[in-house]
Amino acid sequence: MAQAPREIDLVLSGAAEVATPLGDRALGGEALGALDVRHDAAVAVDGGRILGVFPEREVRERFAPRSSLSCEGGTIVPGFVDAHTHPVFTTTREDEFELRTRGATYVEIAEQGGGILSTVRGVRESEREELTDRLVVHLDRFLDAGTTTVEAKSGYGLTVADELKSLEAIAEAGRTHDVDLVPTFLGAHDFPPEYREAKGAYVDLLVEEMLPAVAERGLAEFCDIFTESHVFGLDDSRRILTRAKELGFGLRLHVDQLTPLGGAELAAELGARSADHLEFVSEAGIRALAGAGVVPVLCPLVPLYLRVDQEAPGRRMVDAGLAPAIATDFNPGSCYTQSMPEVMTWAALRLRLSAGECLTAATLNAAASLGRAHDIGSIEEGKRADLVVLDLENHRQLCYEFGRNPVLAVVKDGRVVRRRTPGAA
Repeated sequence: MAQAPREIDLVLSGAAEVATPLGDRALGGEALGALDVRHDAAVAVDGGRILGVFPEREVRERFAPRSSLSCEGGTIVPGFVDAHTHPVFTTTREDEFELRTRGATYVEIAEQGGGILSTVRGVRESEREELTDRLVVHLDRFLDAGTTTVEAKSGYGLTVADELKSLEAIAEAGRTHDVDLVPTFLGAHDFPPEYREAKGAYVDLLVEEMLPAVAERGLAEFCDIFTESHVFGLDDSRRILTRAKELGFGLRLHVDQLTPLGGAELAAELGARSADHLEFVSEAGIRALAGAGVVPVLCPLVPLYLRVDQEAPGRRMVDAGLAPAIATDFNPGSCYTQSMPEVMTWAALRLRLSAGECLTAATLNAAASLGRAHDIGSIEEGKRADLVVLDLENHRQLCYEFGRNPVLAVVKDGRVVRRRTPGAA
């Protein structure tokens, strides 16, 4: 007697292609672009987890889904993972955007009281509820563009109370929104106005009060720092991050973005989970990151947004064996976008990554930089069912076409949480 089909929660069928990296670690070298691509295939989901990718006919014979999602001849990929964002703010900075179009630089604007400090004023004046409400709006837009996991930094408060308030907003939004949030403490984002002439005292505050307060409340998984010549130098960065490591935080660093300071080497020395930006990384820095297994998180839209010519050497990093991730760096000043598809196009055009490499960098490698590659970032049996259906015939079109949202549907933890209205584009 034939066995009755197994009842399961969901089947995604009717796809032209299912494309995914495979594994539970960051992939570099030739493996970066080596996707598993299936045709005439469907994805079976139950209990919020992926049961597997099967031929369409086999799915019909083996499973009786309670719900089904037609992919309309599109492509199924893993949910995007954005491993570098600054989403907790209330005011925007389009005035600075205009200044840059007229030739002002990032550092010049910062030195005149703009940049990060202009956002700090808005966060300090806002209640936690206002920050949470605005963050939820941002998360809606991430999800609309296919992002299912977001690393979310504080860093626009720069006092004990305001940094805690920002991290509490992240926690509150994370409890209610479909997007998963990975909280990062970035109190070392800049020196606040009241410490501009007493920078050593602010470093003391970070080490002696802020970090212990965040750790005690369990509000952040990672500690980040802006290591750059005009903010936190190598010695201060080492002191702050060493204390963070002692308190149990994972480490992430903004490094070598504006100058070749040697931040990549520091990230490798400290065993950081990620080193981010890296536009000015040296060959020694690339070798150090490779030797330490640090994931470089590249933000390819930021140089365009800041109108600077120097870009991260993405191709050289891959050829050196590094396993890069790519991210939006969503923030109000230097990259106001929440679209990972846009980031993938720019990574292909400017960093010289293939479509397959871009997809791995935006999913599995980004998940690995957050310590989650065992659970998300690929379409494999046992992993969480975080999936995106694109109205594209194949994954290569994801980088090829830009300026339009190609997301047809989003599945989060096995539930269809976004679905485009039929006929809409």
